[in-house]
Amino acid sequence: MRAYQLPKGGAGIDALVKVERPNPRPTYRQVLVKVAACSLNFRDLGIMRGTYRLPVRENVIPLSDGAGEVIEIGEGVRRVKVGDQVAGNFFQRWHAGEPGPDTHLSALGGGIDGMLAEYVVLEEEGVVKIPAHLSLEEGATLPCAGVTAWHAMVEHAKLIAGSTVLLQGTGGVSIFGLQLAKAMGVQVIITSSSDDKLARAKRLGADHGINYKTTPDWDKAAIALTGGRGVDCVVEVGGAGTIARSFGSIRVGGKISLIGGLSGPATELNPGMILAKRANVQGISVGSTQMFDAMNRAIAANEIKPVIDRVFGFDEVQAAYKHMASGAHFGKIVISLA
Repeated sequence: MRAYQLPKGGAGIDALVKVERPNPRPTYRQVLVKVAACSLNFRDLGIMRGTYRLPVRENVIPLSDGAGEVIEIGEGVRRVKVGDQVAGNFFQRWHAGEPGPDTHLSALGGGIDGMLAEYVVLEEEGVVKIPAHLSLEEGATLPCAGVTAWHAMVEHAKLIAGSTVLLQGTGGVSIFGLQLAKAMGVQVIITSSSDDKLARAKRLGADHGINYKTTPDWDKAAIALTGGRGVDCVVEVGGAGTIARSFGSIRVGGKISLIGGLSGPATELNPGMILAKRANVQGISVGSTQMFDAMNRAIAANEIKPVIDRVFGFDEVQAAYKHMASGAHFGKIVISLA
């Protein structure tokens, strides 16, 4: 089968090579999926750059996100059948509840081979059926960004109708967060350095947009937009460049869902900021298969369609990574294996 592999983490985009590998076969409680499409996340770029915080195996097949059709099942499989359209869960061995101490070892495209191949074997508890109204390309966008946004806003912040969430930027997590929030009746403030991207976010339903270049004190702007109260939750993807202002923007008792470090790790987290706002700060690392299933029910009920920025071909994988590195995208970058 055709696949891509990376010699080691930090080797760079140009080190990514197309290879031929033997077709895999499922064993007990595993399924074989013919992959139709994959999507990129900032985490995948971090693996290329050597900035990803978790171990990456040598010659790994990249990408956590992909969707396709089940073409064979191993003994004991009950959750899916041949012909089902499915996506893989980011962590293959986090079905429900709290993650175990070794959950990270089952991360697709890092601890184990990922989705950027014609065929992949996944654990029965590590696959979910994609909503029927979505294409496989759209289904491929869900596993990391979608589940992360769901975990942050629903599982952690427990937002309800009338709450307010602040989303940073217009990448995959934030755009999924916007769509899910509006389906729940949650008010959305979104930040970007681009007025054009803010306008596009408003067309998707964002209530307010803040350009953090022209309004560097965006935390004060968020406070003003909430009548002085502050937001209920910040989905924090920035890190070093944004964490202090995230604390400045939340209400007393507000929550910060700490996801990523687009601007570098938040190495100077001042406990005084937590105490001053009686804040709840939770690290979010994607989520379980159970969370994925719950999110998909919400997506199906509201007929949410993921926002795809651009679709690249299987021979254009390096170009897809470079497009993500440019920061020009709005929503998800997809790779088609057709």
